Amino acid sequence: MSRITTLLRRLERENPGLAADLREEVDRLAQRRAFGLNFERHVPESVELPHRGIRRGDKVRFLPPRGEPDSTVDKRLWIVNYITREGDQRIAHLVEWQPAGEPEETTRSVEDLVVVAEFRDPIYPGLRSTGTVDRGGDKPYHIVINGENYHALDTLLFAYEGKVDCIYIDPPYNTRDKDWKYNNDYVDSDDIYKHSKWLAMMERRLRLAKKLLNPQRSVLIVTIDEKEYLRLGLLLEQTFRDANIQMVSSVVNRSGSTRWSEFSRVDEYIFFVMFGDAYPADIAYDTLDPDATAETEAVTWHGLRRRGSTNWRRQDRPGLFYPVFIRLDDLTVHSVGEPLPLDQPRDTVEAPAGTFAAWPLNPQGEEGTWQISPSRFREQLADGTLYLSSADPERGTAVFMYLKSGVLRRIAEGELTVVGRDERGRVIIQGEAAKRPKTIWNLASHEARTFGTALLSKFIGERKFPFPKSLYAVEDTLRFFVGNNPDAIVLDYFAGSGTTAHAVMRLNRQDGGRRQCILVTNNEVSAAEEKALRKKGLRPGDSEWERLGICEYITKPRLIAAATGITPEGAPVEGEYRFTDVFPMSEGFEENIEFFNLTYEDPEEVRLDMAFSAIAPLLWMRAGSQGPRIEKRSDTFEVVDRYGILFDVDAAAGFVNEVRKHAELKVAYIVTDEKRQYQLIARQLPAHVETVQLYEAYLTTFEINSARDMR
Repeated sequence: MSRITTLLRRLERENPGLAADLREEVDRLAQRRAFGLNFERHVPESVELPHRGIRRGDKVRFLPPRGEPDSTVDKRLWIVNYITREGDQRIAHLVEWQPAGEPEETTRSVEDLVVVAEFRDPIYPGLRSTGTVDRGGDKPYHIVINGENYHALDTLLFAYEGKVDCIYIDPPYNTRDKDWKYNNDYVDSDDIYKHSKWLAMMERRLRLAKKLLNPQRSVLIVTIDEKEYLRLGLLLEQTFRDANIQMVSSVVNRSGSTRWSEFSRVDEYIFFVMFGDAYPADIAYDTLDPDATAETEAVTWHGLRRRGSTNWRRQDRPGLFYPVFIRLDDLTVHSVGEPLPLDQPRDTVEAPAGTFAAWPLNPQGEEGTWQISPSRFREQLADGTLYLSSADPERGTAVFMYLKSGVLRRIAEGELTVVGRDERGRVIIQGEAAKRPKTIWNLASHEARTFGTALLSKFIGERKFPFPKSLYAVEDTLRFFVGNNPDAIVLDYFAGSGTTAHAVMRLNRQDGGRRQCILVTNNEVSAAEEKALRKKGLRPGDSEWERLGICEYITKPRLIAAATGITPEGAPVEGEYRFTDVFPMSEGFEENIEFFNLTYEDPEEVRLDMAFSAIAPLLWMRAGSQGPRIEKRSDTFEVVDRYGILFDVDAAAGFVNEVRKHAELKVAYIVTDEKRQYQLIARQLPAHVETVQLYEAYLTTFEINSARDMR
């Protein structure tokens, strides 16, 4: 239908009467509905790329004159035939794209054009770093991509196809006037194709999400309200026919939203689409009973390594710097050593046979302290109030969780009753017995105003973002599926303010996990802001415009503040986190984050090895997004901790030898156009190393993706 509508608009210019008659018949057909989910696919969907330079062969449209609204400009698409220069200006010579009759030709200054990418066109993406937070040592970096989310998902397929453990998305709910864009225009509430456009937008992205998810065990989580939940449920059923799908009702606003002549709504819905053998983990509280939350707060487990900004270093409390010896075969505790004199290096301590020494080191490898003495460590380990959560023999570290003295006192006095131990040896407190989560969640911690809007303001001050999720609601939702997977990859491609990454950082702190979160957001401004900015003569791409976009103004500063504990104004974040893990927000998190802008590369430059810096982050991400990155090509080869790149096949022998020295190396990239040459070199590499032919694999990935059925 969208294609017919486009043709009718073109026909109106030549024969308005015939176009009106045809439109009347089309409207009658549109009133008919087939049984089940029925909607128009609206092909093609497109996006404007204001940062992309204009090239010959590009598809473009006109920008409105500065100070004028976008509605004043011709919305037709044009192809750049060639570009000339007139004085200081570059002039594009254009021909109309898909005309109704004879194609029109015209010229425009390049600065008055914007590139348009339709989603059936192949793209060749790159990533440009715009900043990092480095507080997590060798942990994987959380990735934040500023770009159109359909193209970003396409991009992620190169590095993460079949590897993602959990996708959590909070898409536009399609309830308000102009709360989301389709084909570069905000969708009005009176648009007759509003629901159809929303479903088309969702379906395309869900298909890509399906390719990213691990088919053996993963989950897709989608939040929604009453306006689209019925259509979304049908869409999920027909898109993921083999999955187990459930819907949960979650109370997010106990005071209710006032609606004339309707019930006051207090909840929203969450769809869980479970693949393979994925299922929600049991929990220690009743999601339907808010009173249960208080008891689980009373038995919070805390990390044993001391954190914070003061009194955490070895020299501050030498008596709390001692080794814990962990068996290498099953990663269980063998014994606990004694504190080292301050002048004794830790590498002089000899671990018992078959063990390694775990020390209280921060992610940067700096020597810290444990929270308790060796004698109390042994006592709590024996009685199950301290347990080993995870261990890393390579770094000589381990994560222990323990109960603090207040809880131990309550156990001793009989206020809390121990009813058993779990498989890790830790005590189970009465009321903590495992329960299967219910389909209605009524928890105070999920209140969106208090723990969404108000909490967000602690990190970004007066900057406004509409309807952020409760941090603790997202944290709990993720915990059901990745709580027992400390290396999980979590993706959110409607990232908004960045709550999902914030929640993943909290999960990591609670159990020493190394989960990675990938966020995709854009840098759009709201409809009201767009109107005001255009009146000032600004356009997308201008620095003042971009500064107020979601990614730059909300997501990026929120995550930097969360990780560092410092607000954009340079002050410590005030307040404490609550519920599962209570600590000052100013402590931040021991995490790494890198921010990227999505770029669009020339495939010929990629093929000729002239765009390496743009795709270098993708090669690093495919190898695990951790450790050093190869930023520049060399004349022979480069090898770092997790991957290597052979740039010149004549240096293959040296490359193979170097790769064999790196036990942790995961991926080897071989730059050659010759398939047989690639295979010959690949066969010489260790079996555990994935080999990738460049740039053939990169180019093929996106050429194949562009050919998928867009319907």
